[in-house]
Amino acid sequence: MQRRAYAPAAALAAAVLTTALAGCSGGSASGPGGDDSKPGQLDASASGGAPGKYHSLPEPCGYVSPATLRRMLPGTEDESEEEAERRYRGQATITYDTDRRVGCRWKLETPEGTRHLTVDFERVVSYQTDVSDEDRAQQLYGRLATAAHIPAAASASPSATSPSAGASAGAHAQGGAGAKAKGAPASGSPTPSSTGGSGTPGGSGAGPGKGSDAELAPRVLDDLGDDAFVDDELATTGTGVHRDIKVVFRSSNVLVTITYDQWSTDKAHIPSSADLQGKAHALARELDAGHFGN
Repeated sequence: MQRRAYAPAAALAAAVLTTALAGCSGGSASGPGGDDSKPGQLDASASGGAPGKYHSLPEPCGYVSPATLRRMLPGTEDESEEEAERRYRGQATITYDTDRRVGCRWKLETPEGTRHLTVDFERVVSYQTDVSDEDRAQQLYGRLATAAHIPAAASASPSATSPSAGASAGAHAQGGAGAKAKGAPASGSPTPSSTGGSGTPGGSGAGPGKGSDAELAPRVLDDLGDDAFVDDELATTGTGVHRDIKVVFRSSNVLVTITYDQWSTDKAHIPSSADLQGKAHALARELDAGHFGN
């Protein structure tokens, strides 16, 4: 009787041991559902975003030609050549990573007012495995255009499929209160015959004025890079009136932003949209033709 009682217990113990060994060997085998990849190794099925065309950025202060700087920041007759050269050297923008972002700024002061010029280059790198550098740059460009209320900018951006871009597109479709005048030409520099009265100080003289001239209104530009727009703002303060021009364009994975403004101490003298936009647009074409870094 004792022998018969022991046999089932021994058989049960052997079965448990066999099951445990099978479980261990099954966990180490590679097969459907098994994972034999090394730590930190990407799944072979994961798609990687393509790298951008540009891998470096130019030296910004030397990238703008002296002739262009003289046109945009004309000095006074009594200014010495040494003073002019010092001003045209510009001042590099301080950034944390010059491989990803660089810039330069220039300033001209005269008794009649002040002009500022800033050029900024940003090389976009996507850290998403399914988004290329160029697509990421296009998404960022779309955000800038939407924030500036550029007509038709949302529909032109491939990021319109994203939730944030879809919301922006909806805001455009509804014609938000901050939207600028629509129906402007898609491209082209301002005509020389255009006057500077494309905007008037808003409200009681303390807010931005939006362009009303269709040829000079904020708009998409189709003669720069892959995407481009120009923005134009006019405002007054207690010390004078100023017009701010911004040209933003994207070339592959690089975003270029040009800001150009003129302050006038005489409120009766409104800085000309045609003059400032024309010069900023010409500078943008010059930078675009330089092909940035390699």
